[in-house]
Amino acid sequence: MRSIFYKPLISYIIGIFLLVIITGCVLSLLTSEYIILFSVLFVEFIILVLIMLHVFEKYMNPVKMATKTVNELVKGNYRARIHHPAVGSVGELNSKINILARNLSELAIQEQMQEKQLTTVIDNTQSGLVLLDEKGYIHLVNRKFISIFGKTSKDYIGYLYYDVLNNEQIHRTVQQTFLYEENVKESFTQMTDLDKKYIEIVGAPIFNERKLLKGAVLVFYDITELKKLEIMRKDFVANVSHELKTPITSIKGFAETLLDGAMEDDTAKEKFLRIIYEEGNRLQLLIEDLLTLSKLEKDEFRLNITEVKIEELLTDIIPIMKHQADKKHIHLSVIQDPGLLIRADEERLKQVFINLLVNALIYTSEGGEVTLSVNETDNHLHLSVEDTGIGIPEEAIPRIFERFYRVDKARSRNTGGTGLGLAIVKHIVEVHNGKITVESELNRGTTFHVYLPKN
Repeated sequence: MRSIFYKPLISYIIGIFLLVIITGCVLSLLTSEYIILFSVLFVEFIILVLIMLHVFEKYMNPVKMATKTVNELVKGNYRARIHHPAVGSVGELNSKINILARNLSELAIQEQMQEKQLTTVIDNTQSGLVLLDEKGYIHLVNRKFISIFGKTSKDYIGYLYYDVLNNEQIHRTVQQTFLYEENVKESFTQMTDLDKKYIEIVGAPIFNERKLLKGAVLVFYDITELKKLEIMRKDFVANVSHELKTPITSIKGFAETLLDGAMEDDTAKEKFLRIIYEEGNRLQLLIEDLLTLSKLEKDEFRLNITEVKIEELLTDIIPIMKHQADKKHIHLSVIQDPGLLIRADEERLKQVFINLLVNALIYTSEGGEVTLSVNETDNHLHLSVEDTGIGIPEEAIPRIFERFYRVDKARSRNTGGTGLGLAIVKHIVEVHNGKITVESELNRGTTFHVYLPKN
């Protein structure tokens, strides 16, 4: 680097030196007084050159190095430093420039870290985000937004929102946000891979320090689960009302009939009282199942965990199930590995076996077969209930564990089912940290598989 600055000066000195030699040759032809004068001038010239070299090395060269380093800093190269040794004011200047460069480098690193942290937070936010400027151009979209609307960020950033977002509710939200300069909330549905999503959008205006509108932020909330829960709640209330209304209407109607004079007819009285008893029993079963579900769903619900011997458990419930199977001439078979043990809530586990077997017997026609199999894997107890019944349509399989959902509504009501059996089974399995699956073929039969951890 130093040679770059020396070359012009050295060329200048050599030129003068040659000129002096030529001049000296000319003067040699003259008198000795001129020779002495020339010698003095030459010595003075050499001294002057040395002084110039010293000044250049001490002052000019460090200043040029400092200028070059500052130019690199201006370009954004914060790793540039001055390594030229210097003292005095120039040395202090170089030291200050190096300190400034280090501070700028640290600030740049901190800014990059903050930018990465902000990007990470924005991308991992569970709400879709879109940043618009005052002209409606999109400057930012996050990962959640992409998952809702598809495509990539390049398909949105740099475009006007109404050119790339084909949704009237979004357009209306943006327009009202800019028009009224206040938060605006709307909701709409979005189809994604044949799946319907419920989206809530909130538009929030952005102001600068002078309270001038500079853009807007759009926040997209996926409220699909909340909507499904709301729908389930409404369906549950409607179903409970309907299920309670049917037996209560029957009980009230036949009681009124008896009070109106049917008490005198012994045959009718016995028939009506039996119906009242059966409807009351059905009402009791429904309430008991609702209470069971309510207990299972409470946060403070605790299982009574003990060591359960599967063989003894089946000894208690199989005779009852065989009696019901014999009524319909259904062949019930049990296949179990000997000596099976599991740590579980015995009463709840019995409920799983009974509900699955009762469900299989209800939906299996006379002369059919129901098979209960119990075995173990390395970490789980596996039980399956297989029947040769009416089966479940493929589109209904995802809903069979919902409360009050019935594949064959008329038939299940006639058999006295409450529509809560499978919902109870699923909750019991889940509170045991297990899982339940189902395989079914219409008019061929159904198999339920339950996997419960042994410990």
